[in-house]
Amino acid sequence: MVNIVDGGAKHAPQEMEQFLPGEGGKTYHIQPRKADNEQALGNNEFDPFAHRDNEHPTSDNETLTHLLKASLGTGILGMPIAFMYSGIIMGIFATIFTAFVCTHCSYVLVKCGHKLYYKTRRTKMTFAEIAESAFQKGPKWSRGFAPVAKFSILFGLFLTYFGTCSVYTVIVAKNFEQLIEHWTGTEVSSRLLICSLLVPLILIAWVPNLKYLAPVSMVANVFMGLGLGITFYYLTQDLPPLESRNYLVLGTLPSFFSITIFAMEAIGVVMPLENNMKTPQNFLGLCGVLSQGMSGVTLIYMLLGFLGYLRYGEDTQQSITLNLPVHEWPAQAVKVLIALAVYCTFGLQFYVCLEIVWDGIKEKCTKRPILVNYVLRTVLVTAAVVLAISVPTIAPFMGLIGAFCFSILGLIFPVLIELVLHWDTGFGKYNWILWKNIVICICGIGALVFGSLAAIRDIVEVYTAVAPQ
Repeated sequence: MVNIVDGGAKHAPQEMEQFLPGEGGKTYHIQPRKADNEQALGNNEFDPFAHRDNEHPTSDNETLTHLLKASLGTGILGMPIAFMYSGIIMGIFATIFTAFVCTHCSYVLVKCGHKLYYKTRRTKMTFAEIAESAFQKGPKWSRGFAPVAKFSILFGLFLTYFGTCSVYTVIVAKNFEQLIEHWTGTEVSSRLLICSLLVPLILIAWVPNLKYLAPVSMVANVFMGLGLGITFYYLTQDLPPLESRNYLVLGTLPSFFSITIFAMEAIGVVMPLENNMKTPQNFLGLCGVLSQGMSGVTLIYMLLGFLGYLRYGEDTQQSITLNLPVHEWPAQAVKVLIALAVYCTFGLQFYVCLEIVWDGIKEKCTKRPILVNYVLRTVLVTAAVVLAISVPTIAPFMGLIGAFCFSILGLIFPVLIELVLHWDTGFGKYNWILWKNIVICICGIGALVFGSLAAIRDIVEVYTAVAPQ
């Protein structure tokens, strides 16, 4: 198998240049600074992108829509309080830094996947399969860790996204509960509302693939956009002077990073989106789908955080919608729109769970695979709803799981995969790949520690408040 040449890595001389016999005794020189796919194709007839067979591939715009929906979740509503923790000026630069790190880790994961496509002669891989293949193809000491890496990622992804589905169910129910109580003046059981969502959630989970789910994500983006638009309207009213807010706050800066990382992180949907693309090469690059999506997301996050903290200052709530005047109909419309956006997003989050479980059992279900697939979808949704009914206060627990899993999955694992993949070929000039990955690992460990502490504090507050009742 021909070694893939990476322009930023330090390779042995025989790996820098590959010569193939051509017509008339010609030789073809593969330049070390070409893109990985160009280099591989220069030495290998196998093109994983040309051989990829998707029954319903998604276009670049459809993939961008999914990416925006995955990144613009309910976590964006916590950006104003994140800015309160960092200071109004520091928040801008810290948001850009956090977005760069999260985007870079997603970029690294997909880039490593593309390299491994050529090495393994496969056309697509999941996050867990990339980790497994990287450790298997890496140095001898890493090969025994391949099964552990795969299982850890699968378990972490399923735990996080299955819990997210349960939390989304609670969020939708709670928003409608507040609206019903406000409009009717009668108290409604949140568990009853959660139970009533079972059939609608099953229906959205039955959408067969990401191609058909793209219009749903588009609708979710419209709902979220309208909700944020109304929120921005409130935030731009009667703004105080900039001097009335803190510019830089160091003591609570770790809390800023924990909130922002978990709001922006979408590592679980990156490979499913790439695997379903018609032109997966367009996912990366300076103007690729990933860069376009995360650039737009970063601007929206910064703007909402800046205006939210500037408007409400130290009175900023954990979700900016709690600061809106509850008796005004535009504020009520925000709750409806966000609830509908979260409902429409359920299908995309659920797809990650479905893919993990289905990949594990599909080889044993060859007689009626379609029927089994839809039964599996129904069972998983029912389990998520039952969990939400059993523990309506599940959100703080998911904050803990998210802090633990997203720090490891979203920041630490991608750079570990890159290090293993470059172990034998070098880490570039001055070992820059090694040093920047050490910095990212430190950020991931910091997010893990401070995010977990914040989640534990929320759990204690919730159950301390509930206990006396």
